Amino acid sequence: VQLQASGGGLVQPGGSLNLSCSATIITIDWYAIAWFRQAPGKEREAVSCISHVDGGKSYTDAVKGRFTMSKDSDKNTMFLQMTDLKPEDTAVYYCAAETISAGASCLTREEYNRAYWGQGTLVTVSS
Repeated sequence: VQLQASGGGLVQPGGSLNLSCSATIITIDWYAIAWFRQAPGKEREAVSCISHVDGGKSYTDAVKGRFTMSKDSDKNTMFLQMTDLKPEDTAVYYCAAETISAGASCLTREEYNRAYWGQGTLVTVSS
């Protein structure tokens, strides 16, 4: 199983980046899918997710209104559009797919302990 993330880079504050994560072998429609990020010295945190139950999207408060997650089922690919980027958004971004517990939020970090993970792509927001 492979999740291949791409699209990271260096961007100035206020700028935008689009991340992609393509999946092979698994079908992302069968899983809760999520973007996580891990800043230096910090724990990995969930940024956004799409429920495999109802397709609902969730975002952590820090990115609401600035980030948009989507997927293309035909291409078996998930995306994260990031706008109005801030220095505190600097992190390695990971995509993940997991069959989470019934009733659980797809933003719950502990639900992804046995998830499929992408390799990470670095986003640096700096002037």
